[in-house]
Amino acid sequence: MTTATSNPGVLPVWEKWPGMDPVLLTAVLSLLGFSMVMVFSAVAGIDSNSRGGLSLLSKHVFSTALGVAIVLITARLNLSLWQRWNRHLLFVGIVLLVLVLIPGIGQKVNGSFRWIALGPLRFQPSELIKVFVIVSLADYCCRSSVDIRNFRAGIVLPSVVLGVIALLLLREPDYGCTAVVLVTAYGMIFLAGTRLLYLVGVFSVVASALSVLVRFSPERMDRIASFLHPRSDLLDSGYQLHQALIAFASGEWFGTGLGTSVQKLSYLPEANTDFLAAVIGEELGWVGLVLLLTLYVIIFWRAFDVARWAAQKGQLFGARIAQGVGVLIALQMLINIGVNLGALPTKGLTLPLVSYGGSSMIGNCFAIGLVLAVYREVVTSRRRSP
Repeated sequence: MTTATSNPGVLPVWEKWPGMDPVLLTAVLSLLGFSMVMVFSAVAGIDSNSRGGLSLLSKHVFSTALGVAIVLITARLNLSLWQRWNRHLLFVGIVLLVLVLIPGIGQKVNGSFRWIALGPLRFQPSELIKVFVIVSLADYCCRSSVDIRNFRAGIVLPSVVLGVIALLLLREPDYGCTAVVLVTAYGMIFLAGTRLLYLVGVFSVVASALSVLVRFSPERMDRIASFLHPRSDLLDSGYQLHQALIAFASGEWFGTGLGTSVQKLSYLPEANTDFLAAVIGEELGWVGLVLLLTLYVIIFWRAFDVARWAAQKGQLFGARIAQGVGVLIALQMLINIGVNLGALPTKGLTLPLVSYGGSSMIGNCFAIGLVLAVYREVVTSRRRSP
């Protein structure tokens, strides 16, 4: 008679934590707690009469609490619900991307139409489309599992829908989100069995197209120039990166201490969103950043472990969702950290589950809830099996 621990892919904690993966949940809650502390620290230097540091903090507390609720609710819903409605969700997401481009509905912030107002609240449809693409593509990969290695099924058909979404995102414009959606989607297709040679060709075409678009966009060209030559204009295009690097250098190994960042005091723009990692590096040092990255590694590893267990049980839809979410979280983190360190041009992407931003928080929590739902259904199938 075999025990639970002797079977590959079976966790001994399943019996004690029905429907909740304690490792994944602990890592996510740790990131959310870390987020509360660091966002509070980042907005502490904001004048209460200018947007309001207290107002920003209260909004972050609200979005984080809402995100936790979404995680718990999504984790209890059956995956069959998402599989049944995946096309409707994707259609709604595309409609929202169209609406955000319509004057009077979409709101322009920092030169981009990315926001839709709902009374006193605003949200970014692009944050939801990331998850909707994962759910829809997971279903497609299941239905096309036999033909996915063919060029038509593996590349042409999904690229039609992905191309529409990419064009709408580029119209905002949001190059960062476009890159995240495409890399996540084609990463899922590759993991489902599409030939690597096909994907190399696709990425070559996409990279060439984006290069042409950047070439004819003065703003994007300035970003590329400041990325390649960050010290050429320290008071303008290279200012933000220069201040971020100063923050990292000031923190050294163990940081200057929690709440003692100088760069967040109006020197570093977007200190609580896109460049929160620089504030973390200054206050907690490289040790703090390594601990932060460790939590992300745990989430990535756990998502792929859940995907492996689901695949072993024949639950391919759940397996593809878990893989997609793992790639999504890891990719966003790598891009954000890369931008903060000057390894990538600025993209306008937040640090997932950590940075200030209600839309990003809700979208990423929704994605985590889906992985927990996959875990729960794997547990349920194990209990029902003889």
